[in-house]
Amino acid sequence: MDSIQLLIDKAEKYLIEDQVSVIQEAYKFALESHKGQSRLSGEPYINHPIETANFLADLKLDHQVLAAALLHDVMEDCNVAFDKLSQLFGEDIAKLVDGVTKLTRSELTPEMKKVQSNVNNELSDEDILQAENLRKLISSIAVDVRIILIKLSDRLHNMNTLNSLPYDRQLYIARETLDIYAPLAHRLGIWELKWRLEDLSFQYLNPKEYQNISLLLKTKRSEREKYIENIIDILQPELDSFKIKSQISGRPKNIYSIYKKIQSYLDQNKKIEEIYDFFALRILVTNIDECYSALGLVHKLWRPIPGQFDDYIANPKDNLYQSLHTTVLCEGAHPVEVQIRTKDMHSTSEYGVAAHWLYKSDSDLEDDKFDSKITWLRQIFEWQKDVVGAQEFVESFKSDVFKNQVFVYTPKSDLKELPAGSTPLDFAYRIHTDIGHRCVGAKVNDKLVPLSYQLKNGDRVEIITSKTVRGPSLDWLNNDLGFLQTTSAKTRVKQWFNRQEHKNNLQNGKYLIEERIKHFNNSIEISDIVKLMNFDNESEFLNLLGSGKLPVSEVIEELAKTNKISSEKGKLVQNSYRERVVNRSVTGSGDLKTVIALCCSPSPETEIVGFLNRDQGVSVHRRNCKEIIDYDLDNQIEVDWNNVTHDYNSQTYPSRIKIDAYDRVGLLRDITVQVAKERLNIASCIQEEYNDISIIYLTVYINSIENLDHLCSSLDNVKGVISVSRTVD
Repeated sequence: MDSIQLLIDKAEKYLIEDQVSVIQEAYKFALESHKGQSRLSGEPYINHPIETANFLADLKLDHQVLAAALLHDVMEDCNVAFDKLSQLFGEDIAKLVDGVTKLTRSELTPEMKKVQSNVNNELSDEDILQAENLRKLISSIAVDVRIILIKLSDRLHNMNTLNSLPYDRQLYIARETLDIYAPLAHRLGIWELKWRLEDLSFQYLNPKEYQNISLLLKTKRSEREKYIENIIDILQPELDSFKIKSQISGRPKNIYSIYKKIQSYLDQNKKIEEIYDFFALRILVTNIDECYSALGLVHKLWRPIPGQFDDYIANPKDNLYQSLHTTVLCEGAHPVEVQIRTKDMHSTSEYGVAAHWLYKSDSDLEDDKFDSKITWLRQIFEWQKDVVGAQEFVESFKSDVFKNQVFVYTPKSDLKELPAGSTPLDFAYRIHTDIGHRCVGAKVNDKLVPLSYQLKNGDRVEIITSKTVRGPSLDWLNNDLGFLQTTSAKTRVKQWFNRQEHKNNLQNGKYLIEERIKHFNNSIEISDIVKLMNFDNESEFLNLLGSGKLPVSEVIEELAKTNKISSEKGKLVQNSYRERVVNRSVTGSGDLKTVIALCCSPSPETEIVGFLNRDQGVSVHRRNCKEIIDYDLDNQIEVDWNNVTHDYNSQTYPSRIKIDAYDRVGLLRDITVQVAKERLNIASCIQEEYNDISIIYLTVYINSIENLDHLCSSLDNVKGVISVSRTVD
């Protein structure tokens, strides 16, 4: 049968005549738009949108989705405008087509590279583009879940025709499908899509194992079918005797799921021959009461295996899935998994969120009940959208959404779904960010547990919080300690520390620039400096200053070059700038050794003067040093920074820092650790105590004013530090 006629026949079974007419008109428009276009396989391009729509018709999706599927490539490949589609087919269909079009591969922009470089500099352009496109794919869930259904169906047909592509593209697309698209279909509850995408991907990624398992299924098929038939012959009369109308069938596993089962058995040192659940048993009944009655009969006939029972009827999964699961030892002591559900539940298990359109009419397009069922999808997007880098965003979904799940309860018996391996701390952040920040302990099943405890199915979790927001601990980000497993929770902790750092940087930056410019006679506003330095806003400027990424000396030099500083000292700064450029030599010192005077510890941005000394050669002081008042002016010589050396290291000079801080255990240790992180040496350290305030004088060897600025910013972030300042006292 012709593919388009097959689509129309499917649509006519559940759609009204006017809706089918829209689909036919969409086909005619797509046919004309793609006229003359072919795919790499050589087939007419129109075959692709038709096959995409055909699978969506199997899911019994609405006429808007089927029409959009037929049109989904016309905007990108045929330059059809949104307004034209909206005029011909209505805004809803045009928005669906536009949504799918926006998911197609985009160009790499400088902004995307800039954002990603802040997170990971090692990613290739290809990686960044892939991650960004997958981010758009996942983000579309928050716009209209039907967009993602069209894209998944589009990917299914692309996988069916993958052999026409070069080998490297086959592997790339197959891996992407197995890692992202198949798990996404699973989380949407569309089992039919999930298993097809998995098997098609597995066929390209591991063709040898695919062939082996296919052969294994063929050789053992008759044995398994005979065994299942025997089980059904025993069970069916029991159900009939209790007047439970049922349909019993074997449930086949797809090739990729069997491969994973085999790998699991091998890890447990079991033989492949011991796998008896290639086919499980599925029982479909009329209502929920019959589900539980059937369960009782199954357990009466065969002994259930402890720990292998799950009630997803009372506690549905987030992807709408409902069923009773039990594993029993059947004839010959072979374990058999049994699933019991109603026919409606079965429809949902096969088609997931797509099952909504089986029962929906136009009048309830904005069905509140359906919206509440997919709230978890939009919630997950909210949890992830603050992740900065596209690659980190995708990795977050792989770890937080696509991993195996564990189901736990709140104290109010609400069921919460988390990735396997999650901790009470992950649970706290899943409930609310503020709960996570204030978490000080946890109880699981009414017993205190460590925050690193790994949650298990059925655990009841209670979070103990402080009355005030204490903020998270840095230890929570230490992977070796195991406090957090979910990327979403880790992101919230990082954001908290980033906000604290940003706040401190703003304060430090403002202090640093104000301290420097207050020495000049004329007043200059920070806003003017921001414009001069070509920053978009004051916050960005101060943040870079406070973090040490933008040296204050660089700003001062820019002010000097543009004559924004007109005081005497400003002129000196300008002269200093120009003199450094021409590299003026020291006059009058000859080959004498020069040393930095510790009394005033001059630095490169200060004006200096030298004094001849019989024992030390030439000592270099600040020009306004109090100690040189008593010096013999006859011994004074002019020196320049380019030629100054000293006893300790030709690339460094001493600088004295005053630190005011609240006294605590480990304060001095933390301060010296920060100095060490900056790769600087400490010449001396003096600590004074005044009640609960500690004043620490550090003399460190630095090689530039940038060094000093960055060190001051780092020290200001040490816990308990009140202020950090340069001193010459």
